[in-house]
Amino acid sequence: MTEKDLYGRQIPVDASTAQHLPGTAICLPGIEVQGARIQCLRCGSLLRPEWAQLPDQQYYCYQCINLGRVSTLTSLYHIPEPNDFPNRSRCTWQGKLTPQQATCAAEIKARFGAASRHLLWAVTGAGKTEMLFPGIAWALAQGRRVAVASPRVDVCLELAPRLQAAFADEPLALLHGREPEPYVYRQLTVCTTHQLLRFRHAFDVLIIDEVDAFPFAANPRLAYAVNNAVKPSGALLYLTATPSQDLLRQVARQQLSISYLPLRYHQHLLPTITVQLTPSWRQQLQAGQLPRCLQKQLQRYVQTGQRFLLFVPHVAQLSVVWAALKACAPALKGLTVHAADPDRLAKVQQMRAEQVQYLITTTILERGVTFPGIDVIVLGADDAVFSTAALVQIAGRVGRSANRPTGLVWMLAGSHSRPLKAAQRQIKLVNQKGRRLRRAMPTVPATASD
Repeated sequence: MTEKDLYGRQIPVDASTAQHLPGTAICLPGIEVQGARIQCLRCGSLLRPEWAQLPDQQYYCYQCINLGRVSTLTSLYHIPEPNDFPNRSRCTWQGKLTPQQATCAAEIKARFGAASRHLLWAVTGAGKTEMLFPGIAWALAQGRRVAVASPRVDVCLELAPRLQAAFADEPLALLHGREPEPYVYRQLTVCTTHQLLRFRHAFDVLIIDEVDAFPFAANPRLAYAVNNAVKPSGALLYLTATPSQDLLRQVARQQLSISYLPLRYHQHLLPTITVQLTPSWRQQLQAGQLPRCLQKQLQRYVQTGQRFLLFVPHVAQLSVVWAALKACAPALKGLTVHAADPDRLAKVQQMRAEQVQYLITTTILERGVTFPGIDVIVLGADDAVFSTAALVQIAGRVGRSANRPTGLVWMLAGSHSRPLKAAQRQIKLVNQKGRRLRRAMPTVPATASD
């Protein structure tokens, strides 16, 4: 292990292996034991002694063991981030931001310079990634280390090539649990938020995309990882289309500054949600059939070739819906995909490459993936698994292309659930703000897509 492998990192190493580390490495405790209080210093978890117990009064962290065991028998080895980047990268992106995007981008760049905490609240398809480019370009030119992290692998896989294309002269590190390539020290990193647990005071600029998404929003260890991975003097930027109440409270308390963009890059409004009540859809599915209205829509797709995503509440329903779909529309070619699917990434790529006409999926594809020109159907949209934010994000998969800025967002539900009605209201409110903004500013050609 070289010095660069430890720059800004915290790696668990036992005593025998530590003898072979660079002499500049700093030894930090991995587990802190104070009486009955046992805390992992990599992920911040307070551990239950009976669960963390090893022989001879030793302990390990069971919360972050998937990243390698941290225990009282190991230490975390670390070398402070030296920003050892001899070259100064430039932005090679040739696109142009809209005036609204440019305003947000300038605010982001200023916040990076001020090393402060900021929230970009922009509707799905607003071009959030492109709005990052000026700020990232400034940070790289200043020799600062930058990371863009997301809770989901799919989002990282979509972000990485776009950032690499925008900064073609800067080798990029892509880190996630399924990445077979070894870690390489880079100035620009794209990673899952879980990978941030491996870093300590590494990044001058840390950007968290889809900050409201599972598992980040429900995992205090990942919030701990973010605060530990960014330098004390660093800048932190959150990106989301559906901010949590906690983020909005931080804005209200002036603990977090904000940029807001209620228009998509192509200046069109968000597609609205159409709800159709289908009270007996579960019983029909148990009988191996889809609701008749859905069967008719599938026949239209056979005729038009229109591509679509079909969301269902639970993994167990994927095969049942797929079989029923094949029975009523055998000419349609598609796949099922879910979070634990070993072929998930390959199937998503097939949809991107237009090798299949549809995917039947769970909420794993509610955000972070772009398939231009698709429709979206949700079967069982009133199920408890679909939160308001999830439904808004699902609707946001539609109309992302300037060539087809509209499309069908069709939600079949047994009843008008509270989250479903709230999602309709939220899109309506954002569109009202978008109309006002569109009237106040001149229309420009669409250039920067999310």
